[in-house]
Amino acid sequence: MKRFALPVLTILAACLLVLSPLQAKGEGKPFHLRLAYSPSLCQAPLHVAVEKGFFAAEGIEAENIQIDPAHVQEAVAAGQIDAGFGLIGKFLKPLENGLPIKFTAGIHTGCIKLAVAKDSPIRSVADLKGKRIGVTGLVGAETIIAKRALAAEGISVDAKKPEVEFVVFSRNDLGQAIQKGIVDAVGLGDPAISLIARQYGLRILLDTAKTGDFAREYCCGSFVSIKFAKENPAKADAFTRAVLKASVWVQQHPEEAARIQLEKKYVAGTLDFNTELLKSYNYIPSVQGGYDALLKGVTQLVDIGMLDRIKRENIKAFVDNHYLFSRDVPDSYKPEDIASFK
Repeated sequence: MKRFALPVLTILAACLLVLSPLQAKGEGKPFHLRLAYSPSLCQAPLHVAVEKGFFAAEGIEAENIQIDPAHVQEAVAAGQIDAGFGLIGKFLKPLENGLPIKFTAGIHTGCIKLAVAKDSPIRSVADLKGKRIGVTGLVGAETIIAKRALAAEGISVDAKKPEVEFVVFSRNDLGQAIQKGIVDAVGLGDPAISLIARQYGLRILLDTAKTGDFAREYCCGSFVSIKFAKENPAKADAFTRAVLKASVWVQQHPEEAARIQLEKKYVAGTLDFNTELLKSYNYIPSVQGGYDALLKGVTQLVDIGMLDRIKRENIKAFVDNHYLFSRDVPDSYKPEDIASFK
């Protein structure tokens, strides 16, 4: 019997090497994950994680559930999805209202912009005092970014004494609103804002991928429902690891990521245009970076009165309650860590 011990151990070791982390813990079958996604270009890591096998490598069988970004919060609250990806700023007010999610990582910077007419005398955010800004919602990510930028310039965004007026339009009407002079600036996320800027000849005033402190702040993050994280902690970790790896892959292969999104019909657009936008974002993900972005966003919105039910001394506790750290998830990955994913 002894002479068979080495071959047997060798075979067992080889088997363990090819098992996913969850399978190695005894969960042999892929687990079913209800994944919220939208046709947003910056969600490339989610799309790539499905198509390039990052989820499969973690033992995940992802069910893509397409949900309009405006309704992600309702889907989470209704228990229809387990995990997803979104603009951190857009979730801050819903979090204050009790949205049961935990963010797990910061995925990329950039993707929100403010734009003005090319010949506008407005040259900086400070020049927006007394002006009108067109947005798609009063608590949307673009509105929150604009208010944070305005407040940093000493411009009041207090609802009782605002020095800038926000006007709501449908996404399709924003271009005409600024062209006709109804508003002085518009705010929106990519790819829509970049398309509008090209179509109407607008000039970018603020770009969260390039402007000031925003350029170093993660705007989008991955999240899991609190219920899912509590009942399936190892699976929540597997989701985050897969998205972190896929994000690094997108950073290394933006054109191929754009091609996958187009071929699999996740998004519209053209290969050149979409690749250009993906290259403008920083897909160097970070678990700690996501936490820092959430903490900063909540702190600033408390200071300007947009989150009025959170006391300043309770900000850290609030953020800690809505963020998930795990010893089984690294802060990030390096390109060499994903070299096997071609």
